[in-house]
Amino acid sequence: MAQKFVAVLIGSDSDLKVMRRTPETLEQLGAKWEMRILSAHRTPNEVRAYMKDAESRGCEVYIAAAGLAAHLAGTVAAHTLKPVIGVPLDAGTLGGLDALLATVQMPGGIPVATVAIGSHGAKNAAFLAARILALGDAEISKRLETLNDAGRAAVLEKDQKLQQNFAC
Repeated sequence: MAQKFVAVLIGSDSDLKVMRRTPETLEQLGAKWEMRILSAHRTPNEVRAYMKDAESRGCEVYIAAAGLAAHLAGTVAAHTLKPVIGVPLDAGTLGGLDALLATVQMPGGIPVATVAIGSHGAKNAAFLAARILALGDAEISKRLETLNDAGRAAVLEKDQKLQQNFAC
């Protein structure tokens, strides 16, 4: 059986600056991944061919990041029944709002889960993809639980220090 993985697609090499957080987070969670630079507009045939190949090798989730018109996630979603997570990027004068609207406004029946604009979205896309994989992978589920517990503990520790320093 093929190893399950997340396919991360970016529309341009300039997107790497922001999207590096996605594979870093996937690795931290123990999720396999691969990344490709493919464009909805300049390489549509290659996007389709890659997707066919990726799914035959075990791709379970797609993350697609693009700015401006941001059609990559929608193009991917049009060609698969696998979950697609769109990451809108700030690539123009509108601060990423154009990409957010293009990513989130999909027609009925072609869903794209959309996360925040930019680096927070890149990280959350990895977390969402890992949560999807965790439905069938106990190891990834355990890593997610451990990270959630650590985040909770950090907040409670800060709260305790605040209470000690500012007790009335």
